[in-house]
Amino acid sequence: MASSMQNNRVSPPGYCVCCRTCNMWCWRAFKWLPVLLIVSIVTWSYYAYVIQLCIFTIESTVQQCIYLVLYHILLIMFAWSYWRTIFADIKPIPEKYKLPEAELEKLLSAETEDAQRTILENFAKDLPIVTRTMSGSVRYCNRCVLVKPDRAHHCSICSRCVLKMDHHCPWVNNCVCFHNYKFFMLFLGYALLYCLFIMSTCLPYFIRFWKMYQEYKHAHCDKLFDIGTFSKQCMDLNGDFGMSGSAGRYHIVFAFFVALMFAISLGSLFGYHCYLVAHNRTTLEAFRAPMFRGGADKNGFSMGAYNNFKEVFGNSPNKWVVPVFTSLGDGCEYPVRREHQLQTFSAPQDALGYDSMGITRSSFGDGIVYPLPQQDEDTESLLSSERWDRWGERARPFDERESSSFDEL
Repeated sequence: MASSMQNNRVSPPGYCVCCRTCNMWCWRAFKWLPVLLIVSIVTWSYYAYVIQLCIFTIESTVQQCIYLVLYHILLIMFAWSYWRTIFADIKPIPEKYKLPEAELEKLLSAETEDAQRTILENFAKDLPIVTRTMSGSVRYCNRCVLVKPDRAHHCSICSRCVLKMDHHCPWVNNCVCFHNYKFFMLFLGYALLYCLFIMSTCLPYFIRFWKMYQEYKHAHCDKLFDIGTFSKQCMDLNGDFGMSGSAGRYHIVFAFFVALMFAISLGSLFGYHCYLVAHNRTTLEAFRAPMFRGGADKNGFSMGAYNNFKEVFGNSPNKWVVPVFTSLGDGCEYPVRREHQLQTFSAPQDALGYDSMGITRSSFGDGIVYPLPQQDEDTESLLSSERWDRWGERARPFDERESSSFDEL
């Protein structure tokens, strides 16, 4: 029971500190391989596009300049967004969510799970949290020894709890979360534009090379060259397409197919995350709706498509397409629907007060929250007791099957 509150990982016999350190550094190096792969592909694409296409293939100087300017703008924005996604400052959970030593000792010495649940409820009563586990208890991480803020989850790869965790992305070697979700969206968007631009500008030359290849094969020039026979048509085609004259131009054809392949995958992924932004969900919440006091609600954090968009990208339209942090809030508190707000937090009203829909602004930023019905302590206490009665004999908050599935992601 109390032992379920901590994960004591015991090393096997003979497992020395040196081996553990070596494995740790090998694992860290291994996690950078997908990033190095992306960097290598982008570096090669720069050579294929700038050198082989723009310098060696395109003859018009004006066309060269236009292509190079547009290409480098997209490349800079793409690389900038990618850099910010990888090296974003993922801040830790605030200290107020961490259990003090005294509370932790009481939690570990509690004899029943009900007692543990009561200790966590008392500790979290002043915290701005509205989500619960499936069994109705406070969401607690026994690895980080803290009460999880709303939408926060434990990442087993990073070995820490992350605010508004979306998923751990191996292609950026980082968690996609509150602190870099805007950067991740811009990375996907600019990467998609980068691929579409390369694909569209390489397409005419791909078609041209394909036609030349068909003519080259139709005239059996390769066989004629093998036996030492030459013709004017084959000599002209060999100068434009032959192996000796255009080996580098295979880079253009390959760049077209690579851009097409990545554009398809990026398009589907970017479209999916646009859907998540419009509905104010994370990838984890899309697969399993967040649990509130009144039950699960997949739209519990949705404040309308435009407000959901501003929650990620901020209030300044001139900064929406720039990879600088402009997301609203602190990553711990989020506006929720009226039915999920059972208590008010420190949310001073502005001079405008409530509008015609009964909406007021809060300290969250410029996000909106609904005003809460006034409840006295007796009413809230009664609701709390009734809520626990409703769970009956269902799984307890610290069942292994629950902590090992969703909440410990």
